[in-house]
Amino acid sequence: MEELSWGAIILRVLAQFTPVWISLVLVFVVSIMFKRRLGLYGKLFDSLIGMIGFALVMFWVFAGVYGAFDLIVTHDSLSQIAGMKNKPPGTPISGAAEGLYPYYLLGGDNLGRDVFSRMVDGAWVVVQIAPLATVFAFMVGITLGLPAGFYGGKLDTALSFLANLILAFPVILLFYLLVTPEIIATGIPNYMATFLFVFPLIFAAVMLNSRYHTRPRLRTPLMIGVLGTLGWLYLSLVSEVGSKVHLIPGFADLFDVPGGILVVFVSVVFVNSPTVFRIVRGLTMDIKTRDYVAAAQTRGEGPWYIMLWEILPNARGPLIVDFCLRIGYTTILLGTLGFFGLGLPPESPDWGTTINDGRRLLRIYLHPALVPAFSLLTLVLGLNLLADGLREESLRD
Repeated sequence: MEELSWGAIILRVLAQFTPVWISLVLVFVVSIMFKRRLGLYGKLFDSLIGMIGFALVMFWVFAGVYGAFDLIVTHDSLSQIAGMKNKPPGTPISGAAEGLYPYYLLGGDNLGRDVFSRMVDGAWVVVQIAPLATVFAFMVGITLGLPAGFYGGKLDTALSFLANLILAFPVILLFYLLVTPEIIATGIPNYMATFLFVFPLIFAAVMLNSRYHTRPRLRTPLMIGVLGTLGWLYLSLVSEVGSKVHLIPGFADLFDVPGGILVVFVSVVFVNSPTVFRIVRGLTMDIKTRDYVAAAQTRGEGPWYIMLWEILPNARGPLIVDFCLRIGYTTILLGTLGFFGLGLPPESPDWGTTINDGRRLLRIYLHPALVPAFSLLTLVLGLNLLADGLREESLRD
């Protein structure tokens, strides 16, 4: 077989992403049809910038999900073929076995692994970690920022000092400390996970109790069901057999988080939470002076009801925009960690690790480093454009 031309490579790559194109078309068609009923999300489709950003983000989300089910990748991202080391895009595989895709569409890396497949699997790493870590950071920031801004006083002073103290600590140095074997052996990352990951439970409990405290017959079973489910997920997330935190038996553990992934996850949540706290605190201090908050106080509503059901919904615009931007920051942070070899396994297909592997021979072979770098660039660009579109539409409300 001969090497593929660039035109043939592009066509084959586009063909591999067929499930992604179909999903994007369906999402856009359905969203545009019902955009007037979808609130701020629907208004996003009135903004060209927002639609472009949304398309870029969802492209990589679908690519990561379908790649995890082997619907897009052409090869195993960890398998090595000795004769394909640093081969250029479109190189055929000599003596390819039956059923094996006959080309490395975007070439091979320095270990003979398929760059295209590693690019797609790298998207799945980002899709798993970045949004979920951002959600946990928001749970911590919102749960602490609301009372700090609402009550003020010593509580605000203490929490603000703690947030500023964390923000003053160098981020990369923090990651270096957390991934050292001596620190891991002490169980500090596991203890941090146990503390930080409990905030969604606290948030859900306070939110349900403040909303339904006058209807105990509904509140009690609802809280038991929701908190029971969240509690099981929490224990499964923080508990690990053989670690310092082993809270439930192995058969009850729904999933096992690798130690390296847990350290990265904890680090990202720990670093992002203070910034979210400061944003929520500032919004709360502004909104608590509004007339509808005074009206809720006149009705006799409790402080947490006012914070969660009066103040927080009216702060959703800036928070949604910041959420999109923060996923972009987290994506860059994950790439930085992978580039420096912190936390994630050395063979991980995440984009940062792949860029680091490819940059060693960058003067000779461009494709192993440029492909994941371009992927990272487009995803972060999409998140920034999406945030701009959401900001533009939220200002019109």
